[in-house]
Amino acid sequence: MKITVVGLGLIGGSLCKHIKKHTEHKVGGIDINPETIKMALSQGAIDYEEKEVGNADITIIGLFPDKCIDFCINNASKFKKHSIVIDVSGVKESIVQAVEPVLAEHEVTFVGAHPMAGREFSGYEYSLDNLFDNASFIMTPTKNTPQKVINLLEDFAYAINFKKVVIASAEDHDSIIAFTSQLAHVVSNAYIKSPTHQRQLGFSAGSFQDLTRVAKLNEDMWTPLFLMNKNALCFEIDYIIDRLTEYRNAIENNEADTLKELLREGRILKENTKNL
Repeated sequence: MKITVVGLGLIGGSLCKHIKKHTEHKVGGIDINPETIKMALSQGAIDYEEKEVGNADITIIGLFPDKCIDFCINNASKFKKHSIVIDVSGVKESIVQAVEPVLAEHEVTFVGAHPMAGREFSGYEYSLDNLFDNASFIMTPTKNTPQKVINLLEDFAYAINFKKVVIASAEDHDSIIAFTSQLAHVVSNAYIKSPTHQRQLGFSAGSFQDLTRVAKLNEDMWTPLFLMNKNALCFEIDYIIDRLTEYRNAIENNEADTLKELLREGRILKENTKNL
């Protein structure tokens, strides 16, 4: 197959490297930065710089979510007929609703997707050819998505070394991702703003590093992600504020038994948590 990746950032670049490492597919890259294209070519992550989107059997859009919508709609008539377009953004419902019907008018199938892996860095220079090893690949097909397209994308994900393919509705994806990813970024980013942060040198260890890792985020990407999923994310923020208030009240009032039970509940939930 011919595959075009639009936007060679961390995720787009890593997908290119996975495709070239594990398959014989031809990969073309599109990016606004000529230096990124040059780097990707020199590393063998892409076979050629693609000039248009009409040549690909699968087009992968690796742009910020708002830019993804704009790109797909603006190029709707240019995609190859009967081809597949997927995005890799961290929010799905807004994108699927905006893009799927427009591309369908041009006989192109759009499927929302989300590779569940990342780093606290952005940009092609941080892309890896093993970023998605042992990761899950989420797809959010709709009732209009042909089963053969779902099967093809599932086979594609396994071929490039994803461990698991998860099928979900766009709505379910967004409500769950608000908890598993977006809330963590909000909490980490807020946590590091404590004035005590200025005095932590020499006092911090693993706990501090774990909780602050994703505070280093790309605000240009995460701002639209949060706003496009505001209902689900605000629910999670409100919920954690309520739980933190319980801990605070127990500590402030010296309620040892209550505090112990709160801590016990959290420990048991973590022990019973299964990843992937």
